[in-house]
Amino acid sequence: MASEGKARIREAALLRRDALAEDVRQLAIAQVVRRLAELPELAEAESIASFWPIRSEIDILPVLEACHERGQIVSLPVVTTNGLVFRRWLPGDVLFRRSFGLSEPDDSSPEIKPQALLIPLAAFDRNGARIGYGKGYYDRAIASLGEANSVMTIGVAFAIQEAQSIPQEPHDRHLSVIVTETEVIRVQG
Repeated sequence: MASEGKARIREAALLRRDALAEDVRQLAIAQVVRRLAELPELAEAESIASFWPIRSEIDILPVLEACHERGQIVSLPVVTTNGLVFRRWLPGDVLFRRSFGLSEPDDSSPEIKPQALLIPLAAFDRNGARIGYGKGYYDRAIASLGEANSVMTIGVAFAIQEAQSIPQEPHDRHLSVIVTETEVIRVQG
């Protein structure tokens, strides 16, 4: 039942995200980028993993470039048969179009174990629950990274993607922080 509820919430949130007018979208993206650039939890991490935007996700490339400029190690996800791994990214690197339409670093790029993880969201709630695209890649990655050390999980979304409550399943991993154009939500707990 939880997965059916999630599917409905995902569909509605993505429809709202897709329907944003271009001028509203661009203003919102600028606010999200500003909030992320000022986020202490992100600035304090020596290494971060991010996402390269697909579909109507927020383009946070300026944040990745700023993190690189201040000396942080930046990585992007690569989908493997064993789940996500994060490979180093440098501005100007050639990315390769692979599964799910993702742009990924070359397999020769070093694997990174990030201290902070920027996660694209389909939907979220104020308790830190999140919905992605339904394959569980980020839940498994968060669990795996958390085994070795704690990882700061930072969700990135437009405010209109917020849901009142998201059904939870045993494998679900919560976010530490959620950044939208209107606020930074620090999850208690």
